[in-house]
Amino acid sequence: MKALVVSSSIPRIVATRLLAKLTPRAYVGPLAPLALRELPTPTLRPGWVAIRTELCGLCGSDYKQVFLKGSMDNPMTALISFPQVLGHEVVGTIESVGPEVRRRRVGERVVLNPWLSCEPRGITPLCEWCQIGEYAQCVNFTGGSLAPGIHHGNSSDATGGFATLVPAHESQCIPVPDGIASEAAVLADPFSVSLHATLHHPPPPSGTALVYGCGTLGLLNIAILRLLYPQVRILAIARFAHQHRLAEQLGAQQVISWRPIEEILQTVSGSTGAPLLKPWYGLPMLNGGVDVVYDSVGSPESVEVGVRITRSRGRIVVTGVEMPQRFEWTPLYFKEIALIGSNAFGVEEIEGRRQHAMEWYLELIHTKRLDVTPIITHRFRLESYRDAFMACYDQGRSGAVKVLFEYPNGSESA
Repeated sequence: MKALVVSSSIPRIVATRLLAKLTPRAYVGPLAPLALRELPTPTLRPGWVAIRTELCGLCGSDYKQVFLKGSMDNPMTALISFPQVLGHEVVGTIESVGPEVRRRRVGERVVLNPWLSCEPRGITPLCEWCQIGEYAQCVNFTGGSLAPGIHHGNSSDATGGFATLVPAHESQCIPVPDGIASEAAVLADPFSVSLHATLHHPPPPSGTALVYGCGTLGLLNIAILRLLYPQVRILAIARFAHQHRLAEQLGAQQVISWRPIEEILQTVSGSTGAPLLKPWYGLPMLNGGVDVVYDSVGSPESVEVGVRITRSRGRIVVTGVEMPQRFEWTPLYFKEIALIGSNAFGVEEIEGRRQHAMEWYLELIHTKRLDVTPIITHRFRLESYRDAFMACYDQGRSGAVKVLFEYPNGSESA
């Protein structure tokens, strides 16, 4: 099968970083760690199936890895293995099943729950987190029968959707009901990320929430807030004009430009009635502010702005990840703000019922309570991966939000 493979070659990483100073296309050039290769058809372990990929979304974590936006001392490197085939936002059809498969069958259309937690690793008994459906907190991402990896795409034994076939444990395959288009189903993973963050840290009734960043996660966050908390006022911070339009379409009442920062502070001050407190130097902070910030950017700048615009004992929920650096964070302690990380998804509760977040998503679109497909902006064949990643690199020019790899008739060359 054809697959996009990422290596951990230090010479390639160094060469790509140097060449990228001349052109960003170096990130997908001939010396980059990323390359299109032929791989053997996956061998199926007991309890595993092979999914023929139909669509796979490019997650921000995928293209940030391709663009080498990470530090060598990142502790997460202890939980991954190489070589990798990225891509964990997968919808496809089960093509074959291995021994001991009991719950899934050939021909089923499924979305992939990509977490390589206890059950896919063959570990029993399940750890305390897996027992309660919090698979992203599993303590066994380096154990069991698989090479280290937290989800498909960053374990050398669990290749992802940037390939025509994806091996997966049957417990990771969530059936897609008839009548749901695959282009809707492929958003199950990022929707679930934003759903988890919102449900675990909801806004107060009739409060004010601010969504920082209007890429995929931020826009889905807006749609979830509008659906589940209709009395909450939603503010959003967007970088590009196309994001601004989509944020309004999905339910934000006010969309603020990401720059200049002073205008963000002034606008949130006016919207919440919280006075600006001006220091001797630098940016002001609000005496009050929004109740909760959902930060899908996770940069030093977004967190610094967040602590300035969040009210005392409010919350900042971070789903985005950028490289760390110093920022002025004194308001964090002064206003007793809770700065909370939110990672992925699991079994979630809505309206008194508990089921997997992806099952919630499929139910919500099946019952026509939700349609977030407008965020899908681009589709590419796998062999056009360079153009796909460049669309993600320059979103202002391309107008990209959610970019997909598509495999017509189950083949990138069809």
